[in-house]
Amino acid sequence: MDYGFMVLGAPYSTQASHSALRLAEALPERGHQLKAVFFYHDGVFNGAAAMTPPQDEPHLLQRWQRVAEQQQCELLVCVAAGARRGILDAREASRYGIVAPTLAEGFRLAGLSELVMAQQLSDRFITFAP
Repeated sequence: MDYGFMVLGAPYSTQASHSALRLAEALPERGHQLKAVFFYHDGVFNGAAAMTPPQDEPHLLQRWQRVAEQQQCELLVCVAAGARRGILDAREASRYGIVAPTLAEGFRLAGLSELVMAQQLSDRFITFAP
């Protein structure tokens, strides 16, 4: 079965991101696959390139990147929510006159139309909210 997720919670602030990540990591063990994750509202902070948690805490960014690589799923960050919160890829950073992009490798800015496509391509679509 193909799954899609929407994550609305910021990492380390709410349980939303960590719960979504744990389910994403468990899906292949049950024969399922994660197709796409859409990060929206404060969930866009999951794609922050400068995320550097203490060594005794799980590194959620690296774990999301590993899930994407292993399951070939897309990590989509809402372009509008990201811009409001300073999460920008190189093109958007240039557009706003900001020197360095802040979007982590493996994540991609996307619009709401791609959220709808992710929902349509999934057998189950789960929202993780704070």
